[in-house]
Amino acid sequence: MSAPKVPLGLSGHLARAFVTSPITPLLLIAALVAGAIALFALPREEEPQISVPMVDIFVEANGLRAEDAVELVTKPLEDIVKGIKEVEHVYSQTRDDRVVVTARFYVGTSEDDAILRVHERLRAHFDRIPVGIPEPLAVKRGINDVPILTLTLSPRPGLPPDVLARWDDNALYDIAEEVLNELVKTENVGLTFIVGGRPDQIRIEPDPERMALLGVTLEQLVEKVRNANRQFLMGRIRERDASIEILGGQTLKGVPDIGLLLITTRDGRPVYVKDVADIVVGGRESLDRVWQLLPDGHEGLVRLPAVTIAIAKREGANAVTVAHELLARLDTLYGRLIPDDVRVEVTRNYGETASEKADELLFHLFLATLSIVLIIALFVGLREAYVVLWTIPVTILLTFFASWVTGYTINRVSLFALIFSIGILVDDAIVFIENIARHWRMEPRGNPVEIAVRAVAEVGNPTIVATLTVVAALLPMLFVSGLMGPYMEPIPVNASAAMLFSFFVAVIIAPWLRVKLGRPKKEEAGEPVAEEGITRLGLLYMRIAPFFYRTRRRALLFLLLVGFATLASMALFYTRHVTVKLLPFDNKSELQVVVDLPEGSTLEATERTLFAMAEALADLPELKSIQLYAGTSAPFNFNGLVRHYYIRRSPELGDLYIVLTPKAERERTSHEIALDVRERVNRVPVPEG
Repeated sequence: MSAPKVPLGLSGHLARAFVTSPITPLLLIAALVAGAIALFALPREEEPQISVPMVDIFVEANGLRAEDAVELVTKPLEDIVKGIKEVEHVYSQTRDDRVVVTARFYVGTSEDDAILRVHERLRAHFDRIPVGIPEPLAVKRGINDVPILTLTLSPRPGLPPDVLARWDDNALYDIAEEVLNELVKTENVGLTFIVGGRPDQIRIEPDPERMALLGVTLEQLVEKVRNANRQFLMGRIRERDASIEILGGQTLKGVPDIGLLLITTRDGRPVYVKDVADIVVGGRESLDRVWQLLPDGHEGLVRLPAVTIAIAKREGANAVTVAHELLARLDTLYGRLIPDDVRVEVTRNYGETASEKADELLFHLFLATLSIVLIIALFVGLREAYVVLWTIPVTILLTFFASWVTGYTINRVSLFALIFSIGILVDDAIVFIENIARHWRMEPRGNPVEIAVRAVAEVGNPTIVATLTVVAALLPMLFVSGLMGPYMEPIPVNASAAMLFSFFVAVIIAPWLRVKLGRPKKEEAGEPVAEEGITRLGLLYMRIAPFFYRTRRRALLFLLLVGFATLASMALFYTRHVTVKLLPFDNKSELQVVVDLPEGSTLEATERTLFAMAEALADLPELKSIQLYAGTSAPFNFNGLVRHYYIRRSPELGDLYIVLTPKAERERTSHEIALDVRERVNRVPVPEG
């Protein structure tokens, strides 16, 4: 009896074209190679790269109280900025003598376009700013400015007191500057800055008594010093066949030159700067302080002065590679720029954590693939499982290649999309190879190639519809607005790409590979050939399933039970027995406590409060170290970028940056530790207000 003729359709034609073609193994090899290259070349990051450009406009409004600055500076600036294309929100902060206006652009706007538009609009409408106000300073901040690596320099604990006294924040800052100058030579380094420390400066301290005695005013002294260190080109002269530049003014070459600046004369006697002021060379006055707090092993903390180096990467660079190269270069600086008495702690390494998360998710991806292959081997057959063992990696590698070409990165969201879709993308291959096996059992003496093509064609159209249905269900996530839109974008893109690749792999690679493996021998098959190729598992299902729909009453009762179970499971969300979150809590190795004391509080009061909070955390089992930032903020993360923590510079503001032991070495998650930290900190007495 001849087999019924089945229209081939798209699936059948593709299967017939490639099932015996010599090109098919070449396509398989090309897919594996391209995917492997993409897997190693794709940048690895903790989070998806979201373009949320924010431009801060700083204005020095000297002499204006906050109420006057709002009317004269803030409101005109807000009106100017609101008219810029793609500006979503405008925020402002006005205090005595200064104004900050922030323009937040729509998600996805180019960061370079954003800063250019702000500069153009400010220059075009600067006439709306009162006379005497200096030109505003516009500073762009984006996701690529978030430091991926922070290094905290401090003296080694246990040094003799006289040695420890030499390593104050001024000496540490000098070392940090030299270290940073070397680290920026690393490829793909972006924004860099130093938090804490006191840079060297030459300070001129006027003596009011001597100034009054010699009749010198403060304005005279300031004007003389301001104009002294100035040199400019006046022109050129030609002499003896040579062209010589003529320079006017002078540049100061040392501290003695400053003291010998002539201010005026008094009773025919010259009055110099050194006569009315003291010239001091040393560290800048303390506007902020940074401390390194280390557990002493007795539920206490060792306090050490510190400075922190923060380093970001360039856009599109691999965080793992950049962080590794920076640390490798840092190792070469020990003993050369970093003395033995100075300790360097890596307090943040997003390259390492990104690699750990990517490796962990790839491992789970491998486990998911292995479990599916074992299920196929158990219930369908070993040869079919072998085919699936090839089709899943090929599909995933092709998806990585598509992500590489389209500019996506490997992060926890993109890998979550693959893990989420792996159970779906294997369906196409399973449907095709199972139908091929069924037709081979039904026609044991037919041409295996023709039977395989016919089997693929038989289920091809429904498989195409099913694949497109899944893609259609995922694509609406692309149109989510706001910050979550680009954050979740890798899910529909990667999952949809995986589904489309899975179809073509299933219709091209799977039949070819299944035909190459051949039919199982009758003695190896171990399964009876039943009507229409139904296997033992199918026969078992046919025996059990009729029990639930044999009578109308029984079917209705079964339907009601399923409906009740569905509603009962949904009720768990309402009762909060099942917590609903967009993404699971991330188990990080860092926590941050942000402290805002009442306005007008001193730096010392902020420091005392932070020390008290740190002491409350001294016996935390998972504690590795604490960095205390008084009067400034810790190096910002993505949350700090959105909340503008990087402009927190005032005596009443401070942070505790808590570094935990690696997650493999602790039992509690960072979320559980954070709840404990919050409870401990809330018990610490703080100033009123």
